[in-house]
Amino acid sequence: MWAFQTPQTIQQPHLPKPFHNPTAISPKPQCCLALRPSTTTRSNGDSNNNNPLIQSLCKQGNLNQALQVLSQEPNPTQHTYELLILSCTRQNSLPQGIDLHRHLIHDGSDQDPFLATKLINMYSELDSIDNARKVFDKTRKRTIYVWNALFRALTLAGYGREVLDLYRRMNRIGVPSDRFTYTYVLKACVASEAFVSLLLNGREIHGHILRHGFEGHVHIMTTLLDMYARFGCVLNASRVFDQMPVKNVVSWSAMIACYSKNGKPFEALELFRKMMLENQDLLPNSVTMVSVLQACAALAALEQGKLMHGYILRRGLDSILPVVSALVTVYARCGNLELGHRVFERMEKRDVVSWNSLISSYGIHGFGRKAIQIFKEMIDQGLSPSPISFVSVLGACSHAGLVEEGKVLFESMVRGHKIFPSVEHYACMVDLLGRANRLDEAAKIIDDMRIEPGPKVWGSLLGSCRIHCNVELAERATSRLFELEPTNAGNYVLLADIYAEAKMWNEVKRVKMLLEARGLQKVPGRSCIEIRRKIYSFMSVDEFNPQIEQLHALLLELSMEMKEKGYVPDTKVVLYDLDPEEKERIVLGHSEKLALAFGLINSKKGETIRITKNLRLCEDCHSVTKFISKFANREILVRDVNRFHLFQDGVCSCGDYW
Repeated sequence: MWAFQTPQTIQQPHLPKPFHNPTAISPKPQCCLALRPSTTTRSNGDSNNNNPLIQSLCKQGNLNQALQVLSQEPNPTQHTYELLILSCTRQNSLPQGIDLHRHLIHDGSDQDPFLATKLINMYSELDSIDNARKVFDKTRKRTIYVWNALFRALTLAGYGREVLDLYRRMNRIGVPSDRFTYTYVLKACVASEAFVSLLLNGREIHGHILRHGFEGHVHIMTTLLDMYARFGCVLNASRVFDQMPVKNVVSWSAMIACYSKNGKPFEALELFRKMMLENQDLLPNSVTMVSVLQACAALAALEQGKLMHGYILRRGLDSILPVVSALVTVYARCGNLELGHRVFERMEKRDVVSWNSLISSYGIHGFGRKAIQIFKEMIDQGLSPSPISFVSVLGACSHAGLVEEGKVLFESMVRGHKIFPSVEHYACMVDLLGRANRLDEAAKIIDDMRIEPGPKVWGSLLGSCRIHCNVELAERATSRLFELEPTNAGNYVLLADIYAEAKMWNEVKRVKMLLEARGLQKVPGRSCIEIRRKIYSFMSVDEFNPQIEQLHALLLELSMEMKEKGYVPDTKVVLYDLDPEEKERIVLGHSEKLALAFGLINSKKGETIRITKNLRLCEDCHSVTKFISKFANREILVRDVNRFHLFQDGVCSCGDYW
């Protein structure tokens, strides 16, 4: 057994002069020395072996002293170097990592593939990707572990395209992939913004996995599933999941998240139910529950959300911040803002994600000033806002029409918080100004942007043009959107809506012909309602609901009564030049009205009716719901794609600003 001196009693050896340039790595000698094992054989008389002491210092966190002793050790072992590299990583010290790398170069240990792998990992953790590349380039014997280390480093740094180019090169020279290779290159496919082309690479890698017999590895197949999910290829992800011979909780969670994040909350909840029934040995973890809560929020399924809250409490997951933040969101998006705030207040610890959830919750309910107040309270408590914090608070300003307040917040991003606006922030500002009918200012923001606007920004401008029927700017926005998102039918529909409102029927016909020529279909309106813990879905053309005739009869009766009280149907959303009566019939069958009629028939008297809609609430549905809330003396909560509308006694909480 070795007897070590304590670090405090070490006599510091004479050290060589420090290097003048701490960021430049000296070239290595051309000779390649034999690798030393972790324990070096020495004669009994050799008392200068400092390897155990260096290793001990590293384990105690005394990196500076360990490096000083290293300079006096002629034969550092592989294990000594490994611990030194790990210490540089743990102490987040790039200069010391570079000095250590020089030491490896000078004695030839940089050619040890094991240590090269550790160096690449170190540089990756220290955000020095250029040095990681240099290690790889200078390593002559590249094992699969060296390749994998660089794949991982580049993927984490967002260089997905480079990883895939290197992967092709590795295949050409005949280095066989292992199970880690496939996980890294699949993750590389979504580590870049060039999604369209990298999806093709992902499909190609899927083929490699099948050809080389790796489809039985649950980790690889889960990563493959997640890749398809991130590209929105839900059907492909579902096929991968169904064909997996073995599934673990991560696999189930990934598929539930795929459904939840790609607009299929029904399927997410159904798969969760299946997981609980078929795999009683598999317990959902915090990641699973966050996705399930997101699905409940998407459907405004308050009772389902309460059931999940109970399960979270029983499992002891209520101390995990992402879960509690998701609970705040689910209650707010189910219309119970007070309960969401109560969950937030009971949190023992709060991070910026928790605050963002609360800010966003007040924003979508139209309480912009309250959202700003919470944003400022977060800063006063010492938390720095994240980019998402500004997306949340700017969105809140937009929903409440707080233009000047939003402009001040936007300008404070760089000046006060050193956060440079992204596409999402510019989209919020365009939406804020556009909703307020300050479309020229919104267009000027786009013209002055230093980054490419992208579809989010142009989409915000188009949405505002739809509200205010600005044909000229709508045409400008769609000219870019048709290039950026040629398969997004929603852009064509919005332009057709604007032309229809302007009674430009020839242009409406032209846009519809474009849709047909490109094989695109309008996203159908779908509304959901929860009655006694069951969720019901309605579409405009719904012939399968057993109560459909009863629903239409009730709506027709209500329409006639409302007309006597001054209701005038708003049919401008109908993209056909039809008789007024036919247009009225079409708007009367909108999915939100069907869900509302179903709620009136099947819910208890005085019970709040909660509805979600996947599109923006049209003007006629908004008007009808105001009338019904008064005549039926019911509180009706509708969440459309943008915000909440609380209808009470003939008045909407949005103040007709949405």
